[in-house]
Amino acid sequence: MDYTSTEMMTIAAARALSNDDVCFVGIGMPSAACNLARLTHAPDITLIYESGTIGTKPEVLPLSIGDGELCETALTTVAVPEMFRYWLQGGRITVGFLGGAEIDRYGNINSTVIGDYDNPKVRLPGGGGAPEIATSCGQIFVVMKQGKRSFVDRLSFRTSLGHGEGHNSREKLGVTTKGPNMIVTDLCVMRPDPETKEFTVVSIHPGVARDEIVEATGWRVKFADTVEETPPPSARELEVLRALNARTAAAHGDQV
Repeated sequence: MDYTSTEMMTIAAARALSNDDVCFVGIGMPSAACNLARLTHAPDITLIYESGTIGTKPEVLPLSIGDGELCETALTTVAVPEMFRYWLQGGRITVGFLGGAEIDRYGNINSTVIGDYDNPKVRLPGGGGAPEIATSCGQIFVVMKQGKRSFVDRLSFRTSLGHGEGHNSREKLGVTTKGPNMIVTDLCVMRPDPETKEFTVVSIHPGVARDEIVEATGWRVKFADTVEETPPPSARELEVLRALNARTAAAHGDQV
């Protein structure tokens, strides 16, 4: 079957979710992955967006956390302070699904600026709720396209905490959640080393060579002793994802 690298990435990320998860969803690729999981193997997953929508089941992917589609299809909508204080910081969310502009080898994320903070090359939207999501959810999954501009040796700005400087950095800061536990890219899947917490390639997508991953990573990337091949998308997964994207394009047009 023919499929794109973006479709492979989205499907691989969706597979990591289960029926029992309560998932805090980021906009963009994380939203596509989470809703694909809901529409395929995890129909009972609970999706939560930052605007306070709980148990939402959108027919199309939202443009933002304030998209009316989320509220209209949610089980309930609560105030943002309640969302963060009771649901997120109360430890009721099992998985946070995030993206960003830059990520380093320890899963720290930048979504604030590229370049010097006072005189940046690019000023980004900022953290929003991502810093709280990164520290309060049971674990974090990240989905991002891989390239040297995004997978960097050193962040321009640390917006959301991953594993800090590695090893037990999170624990030293008093953070008790697992933190980033998986990065899915258009080339591979990475998991943190149990000791150092440096992200290591554990699965390579079909047709991708190791050299491509090395060239697309801003640090000296490591590979697990046993590296698997990511199972290719099934016909069902592609059918559902493409239908979701088609509905979204029809609803939002040029805004997507």
